[in-house]
Amino acid sequence: MVEFTEEVRRKLKGSGASEGLCVLFVRHTTAGLTVNENADPDVASDMLHALRTLLPQHGMGFRHGEENSDAHIKTSLVGTSVTVPFRDGELLLGRWQGIFLCEFDGGREREVVLTIVSSGQ
Repeated sequence: MVEFTEEVRRKLKGSGASEGLCVLFVRHTTAGLTVNENADPDVASDMLHALRTLLPQHGMGFRHGEENSDAHIKTSLVGTSVTVPFRDGELLLGRWQGIFLCEFDGGREREVVLTIVSSGQ
């Protein structure tokens, strides 16, 4: 899991938008997005451990030839998008919340699309 909250904050500031929604979407079938605790790195590793325990890569009789069916299922469980409101140009995340890319199929280059929906205020 890779936190990229600060990158989203920088892009939001650069947009000049004051109030609205940041919508993030990952354009891949084996990676997800989530908002979760960013203060203790054990939370991210525990989350990945739980997902690996529930859905191991091998031994479940998956038929997909690329042997990454587990990654596709994990992505569907976690989801491919998050929406975070903002006000006064600041993300309205909780104190311990961060935005994470979840990589379920090894290290790859990933693309996250950020759309800023501003209420025009």
